[in-house]
Amino acid sequence: MRKILGYLVLALVLSGALIVYWNYYNVFSDGERKGVLIKITKKGNIFKTWEGEMWLSCRQMVNPEKFLFSIQDKGLADSLENLQDQCIQVKYSQYRKTIPWRGDSEYIITGFTKSSQ
Repeated sequence: MRKILGYLVLALVLSGALIVYWNYYNVFSDGERKGVLIKITKKGNIFKTWEGEMWLSCRQMVNPEKFLFSIQDKGLADSLENLQDQCIQVKYSQYRKTIPWRGDSEYIITGFTKSSQ
């Protein structure tokens, strides 16, 4: 009976670890978005993270779609702060769920290039 109970506990722990990895650490998709960077802010009560917004259009539009994202790298956040109100193209990784110390968004910026509209 103890052997069966041990295997059951091991199976539960392994399946729990797989679920945590799948939802929080496995990259769901990678991609790029182009638009005008609106703002970069550092916020949070316990975990301070950099959060950003951009309009998904480099041209003047009435109601452009907003793209909300998080940034993990301080150097990348500092570089993006200097590019506010400019047209940029960002590279991102999307995760299925968020983690408080990674940011509020499931989209994590991994790089950018300055775009010439």
